[in-house]
Order: sequence, then structure tokens, then C-alpha cells
Amino acid sequence: MMAKRDYYEVLEVTKECTVEEIKKAYRKKAIQYHPDKNPGDKEAEDKFKEAAEAYDVLSNPDKRARYDQFGHAGMSGAAGNGGPFGGGMSMDDIFSMFGDIFGGHGGGFGGFSGFGGFGGGGQQQRRFRGSDLRVKVKLNLKEISTGAEKKFKLKKYVVCNHCHGSGAEGSSGSETCATCNGSGSVIRNQQTILGTMQTRSTCPTCNGEGKVIKNKCKVCGGDGIVHGEEVVSVNIPAGVAEGMQLSMSGKGNAGKHNGVPGDLLIQVQEEQHPELIREDNNLIYNLLLSFPTAALGGNVEIPTIDSRVKVKIDPGTQPGKVLRLRGKGLPSVNGYGYGTGDLLVNISIYVPESLNKEEKGTLEKLETADNFKPSGSVKEKIFKKFKSFFD
Repeated sequence: MMAKRDYYEVLEVTKECTVEEIKKAYRKKAIQYHPDKNPGDKEAEDKFKEAAEAYDVLSNPDKRARYDQFGHAGMSGAAGNGGPFGGGMSMDDIFSMFGDIFGGHGGGFGGFSGFGGFGGGGQQQRRFRGSDLRVKVKLNLKEISTGAEKKFKLKKYVVCNHCHGSGAEGSSGSETCATCNGSGSVIRNQQTILGTMQTRSTCPTCNGEGKVIKNKCKVCGGDGIVHGEEVVSVNIPAGVAEGMQLSMSGKGNAGKHNGVPGDLLIQVQEEQHPELIREDNNLIYNLLLSFPTAALGGNVEIPTIDSRVKVKIDPGTQPGKVLRLRGKGLPSVNGYGYGTGDLLVNISIYVPESLNKEEKGTLEKLETADNFKPSGSVKEKIFKKFKSFFD
């Protein structure tokens, strides 16, 4: 078993820090490792709980004094060793105890384990939060350059039409929970060798809502949600890139009992263009010229995102030269960044792999001609470009 880390080290504060500094440090850690920001990350969840444990001790003057004197051994029976944390404290318990850290909203990022909108102070009534939905959208360069509207047919939980999301049959409604008297939480007192420990946790009867349904809806079974479908239209902004994730608030699964709906998360996948390569907002095209065209010059056609354009090749064009077509690249997302990129045309020269007798004879005659011998300036220019690949 790994040794427990020092609580001051966990929150990255000194032993001389004030309660306000401890609170600020914990809030920073809680936001960093919050489960909503790190879905499915067990390590982040452990660090989230570790930070809550450290805050529970250091924010309490009595616990902090014991810890400063005896270390973790002084916490026996309290948070951290056999107490609420060491005994398997749930995320809901953490949110209940420290909801004030998030400005009266214990979930911080819309809740955890299906809950959102935690109240601070004595009333800890909760609203269920629907889970997020994730979809992938494939976009070609044309759609990325202009933006696109995509429609998704989502299979999801929707509000029950029979009870309108309340979960109650007819007008029976709900009543105040007798276990927690409507507060949504219960207080537990635990006797330890160091005195009575008091913790607040989610009410097991009403699951933190503060009320219970008297007669459950016959359609949804009291949840207030049922399986359904919804067609959602999503406007994808221009300039998005592979791996980007867009979010539509409230378009995820409906929350139980008229709770907070989750979000729809759209992950962007970029279709590879057959001829163009993307590099940030710029596009790259590798143009392979024939030897005569490179030597004599001429006009060639190259592809852009939505058409083909002609470019002029100067006589004596060398391999490695880059032509820049300004504004023919991709825009920045929502206009941020450096504006629209360029189309970069990288020039390569094709050397024939086989020659007939006549062609070979022609080239042998030209081999000794002065104009077919590279000058020092050309050799230096090509070498500098080659060397730049390794700098």
C-alpha cells in the first residue's frame, strides 16, 4: 500500500498558509481533477478524493492542529484513516460536504454521478443531471473551409409526456421526504477516541432530492424520462480540425424528475483529401513537374479546396521551390488566430526512370553543355533548403 502524501503537499500550500489560501488551493485542485472534466480517468478521481481529504483536515482548526502535531497518525478515526474518506466516501458525500467551495454549486461542472445544482448551506436538495451524449462528425476540406450544418438522429432519454417529467402518476405529485425533512441530506455522528465526528451525506431515501413520489408514473416508472429520439441540427464553424470537440448545451439525455439535461459533445473527424495536405490553416500540394516544363517554363493546373487553378512556372524552376497562393488555405475557427491560411505548392522534378536510345543520346549531348551544369549559387541555394529540414 502506498504511503499517504502530506496534506500540505497535496494542496501545494505551506504550513503557514491561511484558511482562505487552503480553500483557494483546494478549489484549484478540485477543478483540475473534477470527474466531469476527466471522465473515466481513475487517477484523476483518486486525486480529486485526495484533495478533498486534505481540505477536510486542513480547513478544520482542530483537525489541522492534530495533524500538525501527530501527522496522519493523529487522524485515526477521522478523515483519512478509517473515517469518511478512508471508509469509501462517495463523490456525492464530497460534494455535499464541500458544496460551498463551488459557490453554492457542489457539482462545479454540472454535477457528477447523475447529479447537478447542489445547494450550499443547510439545504442540500439536488436535481438529477442527464448524461452527456457523444457523436462523431466527418468533414471534408470543403466543409471545413466554409462551415457546415449537420443533422443527427439521436436515440436518447427524453422527458416522459405522460407525467411531464415529474415521475408521478396523475396529480398525486410528491411529498417531503420524512428521512431528511426535505433537506436532501442527513447528518451522521460517529464517536471516536478523539470525540464526535459529524458528517453530512446524501439522504438514502430520496437520493438527495428532498422529496419522494407518492404514486409512480405507470409509463416511466417514476423516473420522469423514457427512451426516445430527437433530430438535432448542429452548425459546425469553419476552420475546425481533427480531434476538436464541440458542445451543445442541453442536447444530451434528459435528467430524471425534470432535472438538468446533459450536453451533446461532437467530435470532429477530418476526411483526408486525395491531393492536398493540411498543416494548421495552410494547405500543401506537391507538384511534380516534368524536366522540360521545369526548364522551359509554362502553365500548370493545381487543385484547390473547391476548384482547380492555373499557375505559371518560370523557366529554370528548381526542385524545392515553394509557390504561395495567398488566402487559398483554411480559415481560423470563429475568426480567431491568424486569419485564412495559404496554399503552398512544393515543386519536385520528375527524372525519367528509363530512356530509349534516342532520348539517351540527346541527354548525352546536353550533359557537357554549360547551361546544364549547376552554378555555384544554385547548388548553395538547394543545399541551404536541404539543410533547413534538419535545423
